[in-house]
Amino acid sequence: MNQSKKITEGAMLTAVYIILLLVIVFVPVIQIIGIFLLPVPFVMYTSKHGFTAGVLMMVIASILAMLLATLVTLPLTLLAGIGGIAVGSGMYREKNAYETWAQGTIGHIAGFVIVLFLIQVVFQINLFQELDSAMNESMDMIRSVIGQMNLTTDVEEPLELVEEQMKLMKEMVPVGIAILSIIMAFIAQWLTYKIVNRVERKQFAFPAFKNLDFPIAVIWIFFLTIILSIMDLDPDGVLFTVVINVEALCVFLLVVQGFSFIFFYMDHKKIHQAVPITIVILSLFLPFIFMFIVRIIGIIDLGFRLKQRVRQQKP
Repeated sequence: MNQSKKITEGAMLTAVYIILLLVIVFVPVIQIIGIFLLPVPFVMYTSKHGFTAGVLMMVIASILAMLLATLVTLPLTLLAGIGGIAVGSGMYREKNAYETWAQGTIGHIAGFVIVLFLIQVVFQINLFQELDSAMNESMDMIRSVIGQMNLTTDVEEPLELVEEQMKLMKEMVPVGIAILSIIMAFIAQWLTYKIVNRVERKQFAFPAFKNLDFPIAVIWIFFLTIILSIMDLDPDGVLFTVVINVEALCVFLLVVQGFSFIFFYMDHKKIHQAVPITIVILSLFLPFIFMFIVRIIGIIDLGFRLKQRVRQQKP
C-alpha cells in the first residue's frame, strides 16, 4: 500500500514538473518566475521519500522532458532536480532550516557546474567563449556608433573603463552562480514549507530573519580579500579571480546580515514592519547609496554582536 502511494505521488509530482517545464518552454513571459518553481516538485517528493526516490524521479522526469519537449530541457531538469533533491534530502533528514538551505545551495551550485559541463560536452557550446564574443560585438558596435558621431577622442577613456568592467563581470561568473544558487535554494525551500504545512499540517518554517547571524569568519575572510585585492595581482591569474569572487560573496552575505539587523532593531523598537521593508526597496533601487551603509551595519553587527547588546537594552 505504501509502495503504491509512493509511486502515485511520484507520478503526480513528475506530471506537475513536466507541466511547469512545458509552460516555461512555450510561454516565454513567465520563464524567470517558472525557473524558480521547477525544483519544488523534486523537493516535495524527496522530503517525503528520501534521496534515492528523488534521483529516480529526476531520471524519469529527464526522459519525459526530452521526449515531450526538446533535448534543451535536459539541463533545466538536471539543475532543478539536483538542487531540489539536495533541499528535499535535508528536510527528509530533519535538518534545521539553515542547514537545509546550505545543503540546497551546494546542490544548486553542483547542478550549475554539471549543466555547464553538459552544455560544453554534449551541445558543443562554450558559454565563456560565447560571452567573450557577445562582449566584443557590443564594444565594436559602440565604437562604430561613436566613430560615426566623431566623438572618438572624447570617450576613449570611458570606453576602456566599460571594457574593463565587462571583463570583470565575466570573471565574476562563479560568484553569480553562488548567489543565484542561494536564492534558488531559498525560494524552493520556502515554497515547499508553505505547501507541506498547508497540505500535511506540519510546522516547517525558517527562523525569523531578524535573528539571522552568519559566522564571524565571514568578516575575516572579507578583510583578507580586501588586503589581497590591494596587492598588485595579475588580472589574468587564478588568484585574482578567486579574490574578486570571494569578496563579492562576502559582500552579499554582509548586506543580508545588515538587513537582518535592521529588521531586528525595528522590531525591538516596536517600529512598523513597513519601515524596514521600505529600506530594503530603497536599497535595491539606490544601491550605491544604501548598500554600502547596510554592509557596514552588517559588519558591525557580526563583529560586535550588536544584536546581543541591543537585547540587553529595554525596547
